[in-house]
Amino acid sequence: MKKMMILGIATSMLAISSCSTSTVPLTGRKYSTFGVSAAQLEQQAAIGYSQLLSSPSTKVVSNSSANTQMIKRVGAKISAAVNQYMNQNGYGEQIKGYKWEFNLIESPEINAWCMPGGKVAVYTGILPITKDEAGLATVMGHEIAHAIAQHSLERASKSNLAQLGSVAVAVGAGASGASENSQATINQLFGLGAQAGYILPNSRQQELEADKMGLSFMAMAGYNPTSAISFWQRMAQASSGSAKPPVFLSTHPTDQSRIAQIQKDLPAAMKYYKGR
Repeated sequence: MKKMMILGIATSMLAISSCSTSTVPLTGRKYSTFGVSAAQLEQQAAIGYSQLLSSPSTKVVSNSSANTQMIKRVGAKISAAVNQYMNQNGYGEQIKGYKWEFNLIESPEINAWCMPGGKVAVYTGILPITKDEAGLATVMGHEIAHAIAQHSLERASKSNLAQLGSVAVAVGAGASGASENSQATINQLFGLGAQAGYILPNSRQQELEADKMGLSFMAMAGYNPTSAISFWQRMAQASSGSAKPPVFLSTHPTDQSRIAQIQKDLPAAMKYYKGR
């Protein structure tokens, strides 16, 4: 038993030593990845996205809808700008497997998200708050930034590292179950089989980072990033007085701190805005 425990701990230490370091585009923040690859998450995301869109409980708004056309138009502009930036700045390998897709889902939820691999969904419930293309670009730029920053990969890596201790104990008991833990992590990230599970829980750090990157992405796409302030002010108003904030705001920074940080980040984003 003692030998097995030592083996388990040694295996855990070896796994930790095999971590690799990646850099977030635009912000330059370093983070470690372990146990789950970006390709794995993109594959799982594509499956989950397809399952969601084909579910009888999901109503995808027709492409003939003006709102759907607006979402696809804004998405195309931002994704083209992101592709260009990534390819020109040494990050092209990171998005080589991306197959961008943009859909509007009929739902009163004030929400939107982007999965790894460029799978984007916007809910109709957020459109009264976005109001126009610039407001929509704020939301979509922010959500696309989560995917480009590989926040779900970082989150999965942290989860796997946290599980190493329990894996070592399990090895000592004669049953590690490591592969099942890895699969469980992926399933938890995307909530396969449950629509609500597709809404990735975001840390405050990741949210503010997505805000900063999103400002630059919308600016690169030709949308004035100063529009983000009025959008978040409207979002704050929409969530005020309610017992439960919109899903889009769960685990997010306070409205005041978010807007204050956006104001600080605007000068950097404006460098990419050509007013076209």
